[in-house]
Amino acid sequence: MNMNTVEDVFIHLLSDTYSAEKQLTKALAKLAREASSDKLSQAFKAHLEETQGQIERIDQLVEAESSIKIKRMKCVAMEGLIEEANEVIESTQKNEVRDAALIAAAQKVEHYEIASYGTLATLAEQLGLRKAVKLLNETLEEEKATDLKLSDLAINNINQKAGNKS
Repeated sequence: MNMNTVEDVFIHLLSDTYSAEKQLTKALAKLAREASSDKLSQAFKAHLEETQGQIERIDQLVEAESSIKIKRMKCVAMEGLIEEANEVIESTQKNEVRDAALIAAAQKVEHYEIASYGTLATLAEQLGLRKAVKLLNETLEEEKATDLKLSDLAINNINQKAGNKS
């Protein structure tokens, strides 16, 4: 896709983020199964539900803004982040050490999504897409909250237990 305008950049990034969220829905179900901690498994399941809502929010954005059409593409960044999480699963036993590594992998995903949604919201504002700004900021706040929940789970639970494994 040739990007000649800010709107082209916005559409490209939105399409990429849409692909990322779709890929993440598949990965989160696997992360929930592979976590040994019930709390972590539940956190991944909750984020899966939230991610499905975020996909719906992008669909709402596209419906509300007639000039925006999502392009079919694959987010290679998310593909790589998911592959890293799969490597964690393959190289660890199902215990607290794996859980600590899965949180780290999940937080990489969250930081990528925070960057994506922050950029999209800024571009939407520049383009005067008020409904898009509102929807994108809602998702941005959810991603930040998920990152904080993962940090709390790591600091106050999982990492301490994993540290006792050494």
